[in-house]
Amino acid sequence: MQTQEFIRRRRQLMQLMGEGSVAILPAAPVRIRNRDVEYSYRPDSDFYYLTGFPEPEAVAIFVPGRKNGEYILFCRERNPEAEIWNGARAGQDGAVADYRADDSFPIDDIDEILPGLLEGIERVYYTMGIHPDFDRRLIGWVNRLRNQSRSGMQTPGEFIALEHLLHDMRLFKSSREIKAMQRAATISARAHCRAMKVCRPGKKEYQLEAELLHEFMAHGARSPAYSSIVGGGANGCVLHYVENTATLRDGDLVLIDAGAEYDSYAADITRTFPVNGRFSKPQRALYDVVLAAQAAAIDQVKPGNHWNDPHNAAVETLTEGLVELGLLKGRVKQLIKTEKYKNFFMHRTGHWIGMDVHDVGDYKVEGEWRLLEPGMVMTVEPGLYIPAGSKNVAKKWQNIGIRIEDDVLVSKDGNVVLSADAPKDADAIEALMA
Repeated sequence: MQTQEFIRRRRQLMQLMGEGSVAILPAAPVRIRNRDVEYSYRPDSDFYYLTGFPEPEAVAIFVPGRKNGEYILFCRERNPEAEIWNGARAGQDGAVADYRADDSFPIDDIDEILPGLLEGIERVYYTMGIHPDFDRRLIGWVNRLRNQSRSGMQTPGEFIALEHLLHDMRLFKSSREIKAMQRAATISARAHCRAMKVCRPGKKEYQLEAELLHEFMAHGARSPAYSSIVGGGANGCVLHYVENTATLRDGDLVLIDAGAEYDSYAADITRTFPVNGRFSKPQRALYDVVLAAQAAAIDQVKPGNHWNDPHNAAVETLTEGLVELGLLKGRVKQLIKTEKYKNFFMHRTGHWIGMDVHDVGDYKVEGEWRLLEPGMVMTVEPGLYIPAGSKNVAKKWQNIGIRIEDDVLVSKDGNVVLSADAPKDADAIEALMA
């Protein structure tokens, strides 16, 4: 993402905040995987959205109208000895020159400097509960100032969760963000195609996962956006299956839910296909119901519709299909009212997507489903899941889990499916696998 994009976001946030306020945003800490092995560091999305700064041990401060600079970044100092082991640091000079902070101070000096930035401030924008250790430090700084209130010092009287402003900003994607998300989706679609081409009975689920990761990295996506799901047969009925250790069997379907992260933006694509390259008749019948439900849902993704319209369309189509196949009995409207479809489809049809795979943004506003607007990006992912042992279900339908998921941008006059390069028509999948 270009520097000007981060500058634009900071200006927008501070305009929303107004003078007499300060926003405080700490970076995510380093996490330990085991003993002295760390997880690969990935900045907190809110922090990175405003700063573009990739290092841990940092705190961003935004003070609208401050004469000496509105954006202050506390970060680690340069340390030649430490940098030999762990790589270069930006330091205070780099924070200003490369990341466009107005001013920068060593993170070790924050206890002395930050309380002074709170003097005379009316409102503090900070989201409690994410970083408990930092919460306690901030409360300590404020209490220190309040103890001096008898001397006439004005202390903050109002605390507001920063996410109220920031997450609404993140919900609407700029052209640069959409470009990054399109790239993530294109790379992910190629990975799904690769998995389809190499899939054979006898392979391990993790071998398909390896093909996905290879394709991600080969095209510039350093990591997946989330833990990939590769579930063959019965494992495809486990919604968040991530073990990926089983052997793929002839005659089963395999469900892959996987997406790349490119330039800090996620893709989220699910495809379901036959391990041996050919759908059986029961598999094809259920698959076509899910595909029709997804098409009906995507048709509802357009400006002016509300968030729940795609879900309602998917539920109606799925229920109709289940009645036609004899898996549900009764009138469609009544089955929907009593939620009988949840025996086979128990999750929502989508979620926001952006820097986080389950991205930020309210789904309801003042108790009503949010209206869709251009720049929003969401997934559309209906499914059907019929595990072994399902009551009153013929054996031919059992051990079948199907989900079809795409990333869909709300455009000015409708929608754009960012992940369209991943085939999902059953005939197209069979042709590719052949």
